[in-house]
Amino acid sequence: MNLALIGPSGVGKGTHAAALCSRFNLRHVATGDLFRHHLQTRTALGLLARKYMDQGELIPDEVVDAMIEEWCEQHPATQGILFDGFPRTVCQARFLDELLQSHDLSFDAVIYLRVPDEEIARRLAGRLICRKCQTPWHRTLNPPRQAGICDLCGGELKARPDDIPALISTRLRVFHRTTGPLLEHYAEAGRLAVIDGTGTTAEVSARVAEFVASIERKTARFTTREQAAPIIAAERIAQLPAHLARSSLDLVLLGGPGSGKGTQAERLCAELKLPHIATGDLFRDNLRNNTELGRLARTYMDRGELVPDDVTEAMVEDRLGQPDTHDGFVLDGFPRTLTQASALMEISAQLHRRVSGVLYIKVSDEAIISRLSGRLICRQCQAPYHLQYKKPIKPGVCDSCGGELYQRADDNPNTVRARLVTFHGQTEPLIAYYRRAGLLHEIDGEGNLADISARCLAAVRTFAPKADPATEPASST
Repeated sequence: MNLALIGPSGVGKGTHAAALCSRFNLRHVATGDLFRHHLQTRTALGLLARKYMDQGELIPDEVVDAMIEEWCEQHPATQGILFDGFPRTVCQARFLDELLQSHDLSFDAVIYLRVPDEEIARRLAGRLICRKCQTPWHRTLNPPRQAGICDLCGGELKARPDDIPALISTRLRVFHRTTGPLLEHYAEAGRLAVIDGTGTTAEVSARVAEFVASIERKTARFTTREQAAPIIAAERIAQLPAHLARSSLDLVLLGGPGSGKGTQAERLCAELKLPHIATGDLFRDNLRNNTELGRLARTYMDRGELVPDDVTEAMVEDRLGQPDTHDGFVLDGFPRTLTQASALMEISAQLHRRVSGVLYIKVSDEAIISRLSGRLICRQCQAPYHLQYKKPIKPGVCDSCGGELYQRADDNPNTVRARLVTFHGQTEPLIAYYRRAGLLHEIDGEGNLADISARCLAAVRTFAPKADPATEPASST
């Protein structure tokens, strides 16, 4: 029996997962614990993840997927698995489906613990985390024997810096936006079980255990798509009507790794006198300048955790609201998924803006593999170079700052192919959405650099105010 237990932070997944594993002899895999293990033991995947963190970059999904795949390979198929907090997106769900099928394993159920947002906020406001072993406690619901001290390891207990009302609200909004399509995916597959997560720990554990026992008895009754419809209804934010939005040229660039979107963004910005907003740079800037959001992101990184989407979205919102974006911007690296597209529309509406157009720089996978295998990055300023297309004046030395040039560990053909699989899984539904909305312009990203730039600029000059999209970001299933 192979199960997944999902729900927002504070719903009690870890507690209920431990009880299920003990009763039904399941192997427990929690992505947070797995991620910390790889970092602490300095495995190849841990070192790769650490490089992203040291460069001030978000950890890509394919690294987490690879950790899950390696864990499954190392454990015997004779014992069932309980995935705790994974999958979180439809893309991850499809990856997990394929992974289990490749091992001739079935996926029996995804259990969604449903708790009202108000209750989650109340729980998180009293949550404490052990600084040493990361075990969660609660001031009233699950207090330690000695105030401020972990029962298990004697470590100091502290409230998490993101467990404050404003950030809890944002985190829940992001969770629902992401989880709606995921629930729809599993409801359509007939594997979704929505279970009431309110009440005492014993009451909830009993409900969950009874459902799992019914799977063993082959009498389980799953939640239908119709029954799940009110929950599946993720936040759908329409674009602000054109007559209410400020007159600005707000552009989004999409493209696979190595497609050249960063280079084209810089050229467009120089020509149109607009700021280039690259989410990778934005993340590094917040860390380097020790902003409030940077300090928050650092707390996740220091705990060996992935930085959640709500922190990234907050950085984007803060940047889009700065004065230099008044006439527009070129946004590079965000959104990457349908849920992030919803987030961008929500952010834009709050700022009385709207997306003017989306450029998708289309490059074949073969060309991308060729490009990235010759890519070099400056260790100091992160400027990109290429052994064939953009050679530095002096080999191995950055033209801009004199820093050392190196090849990233993930720029080898096998890793690039894995990254492209993730890119297509995440981004193709996003491309389809923007196409339906009448905002997408596909640009041939192969050939002479100047010609590609000319095609991008010509497309931008055709942008005009659009009517509201007839559809909103929908499930990517």
